[in-house]
Amino acid sequence: MVPGPSAQPLLRPDQFERYKRHLALPEFGAEGQARLLASRVLLIGAGGLGCPLAQYLAAAGVGTLGLVDYDVVDASNLQRQVLYATRDVGRPKAEVARERILALNPDVKVETHAVRLSSENAMALLADYDVVIDGTDNFPTRYLANDACVLLGKPNVHGSIFRFEGQATVFDARRGPCYRCLYPEPPPPGSVPSCAEGGVLGVLPGVIALIQATEAVKLLAGIGEPLIGRLLQYDALAMSFCEFQLRKDPACPVCGERPTVTELIDYEGFCGVGRGAEPALREKSASEVAAMRARGERFLLLDVREPHEFERARIEGAELLPLGRLEAELDRLAAWKDRPVVVHCHKGGRSARAVRTLGEHGFSDVWNLAGGIEAWSLTVDPSVARY
Repeated sequence: MVPGPSAQPLLRPDQFERYKRHLALPEFGAEGQARLLASRVLLIGAGGLGCPLAQYLAAAGVGTLGLVDYDVVDASNLQRQVLYATRDVGRPKAEVARERILALNPDVKVETHAVRLSSENAMALLADYDVVIDGTDNFPTRYLANDACVLLGKPNVHGSIFRFEGQATVFDARRGPCYRCLYPEPPPPGSVPSCAEGGVLGVLPGVIALIQATEAVKLLAGIGEPLIGRLLQYDALAMSFCEFQLRKDPACPVCGERPTVTELIDYEGFCGVGRGAEPALREKSASEVAAMRARGERFLLLDVREPHEFERARIEGAELLPLGRLEAELDRLAAWKDRPVVVHCHKGGRSARAVRTLGEHGFSDVWNLAGGIEAWSLTVDPSVARY
């Protein structure tokens, strides 16, 4: 339970009217509402999860909402990021979100942080909030938010989504496991497609965000049993929920019995996406690859995206071999072991992994198409669809 006001809280007459459905709940009542109004919640990310989170927490009467997001609204966000409208494309997300939240509930104070969360600013940003809610979509920020919450003794309401599935839990190292207990090591760079690469059902973030919002309200009001030590997994296609028990890892480097992570680290390096985390890639730009074609050079253009991406957009002449099947089907590429191979994906992450995999298996002349098919569409052939 997060500390808050105790006996006989005072609410204004207009607040009694606005929150009377809360006040009618014996388990919640005026004291629970007063706790919400006095509380401070930090949302990391104002995207697919952050948008419904902000709306429902504001409507519930959370007193202060902090928003960490440095991005601007893109047309591709509108399918699921329900705070934004077509007219908002190009505007800062934090600015638009603040306007919508204040229009919904003027009781709420909105603090915007239009910055990228980093090891340099995380401790100061998180310190002033009671509950942190992680709505991010990348591993470095998830590990960063986790470690900062553990070091500060804050509950971390976690949610993640991909394609048709999502999961939610509450990490609180004072009472249960943390994110590192569940995921001690990040996946290899490029091995997990982003939502932009793999897609996401537009309504899915709403389901997971509402679970996160429910957990945050319970923590702040001091009611119910939080999802500490429990992971709730949702499958939208099957319309099913599964619950998994999570255990605290005594050897966890940040919340275990002998922690070795006692201050924030370089999380991009830890997740293998920072400079120096991997050997330098051999890369060619889209224009360089186009020039090779124009000169009639013979090379294999290997597409390691998923089949549904290949159907959506493709570079003429590319051969599809998804990253997940690459090692099992290397025989298909045997004729190119000592000949030029250019690998591409959507934006360059998965193809970088594929280039390294091919190099490890003896392919001697392998290049990454920098920026992937996105760069090809932007700089070479605009008829190739962007997504």
